[in-house]
Amino acid sequence: MKNLLFIITLFFFFGNISCVKNSPEIVFHKSHEPKKGDAPFSDVVEANGFLFLAGQVGMDHKTRTLVKGGIEAETKQCLENIKAVLEQHDSGLDHVVKCTVILKDINDFAAFNSIYKSYFPKKPARTTFAASGLAVGSSIEIDVIAVK
Repeated sequence: MKNLLFIITLFFFFGNISCVKNSPEIVFHKSHEPKKGDAPFSDVVEANGFLFLAGQVGMDHKTRTLVKGGIEAETKQCLENIKAVLEQHDSGLDHVVKCTVILKDINDFAAFNSIYKSYFPKKPARTTFAASGLAVGSSIEIDVIAVK
């Protein structure tokens, strides 16, 4: 009986070693925007079925300028940019599991939130904070993690 237990123990020990997964493939996707080809970051990194998006601001990608209209307009454009990037990678806003939101002014929270809620009825996890000096003088930046 002791030998049988020893053999079973060895089987489970060595069996588990052989079941260890290989390291996941990580894909650093190029930007869909030709003007961002020299950027020092990827718009999207894909790993283990997740999409990690770089931060987006309220920039109109056709004109490469911030939209006019304040925090509401920038929030809407920012979320439309995220939606477009996700769709490029066969995902969508309904697959977002985590958002990080950076506001230039925390007093814009209510105005931002009124737009944000209409894009995320499933309520992904979220972190929101304020910081000065956002890219291109924007009022908001958002990055997301989504399931493919």
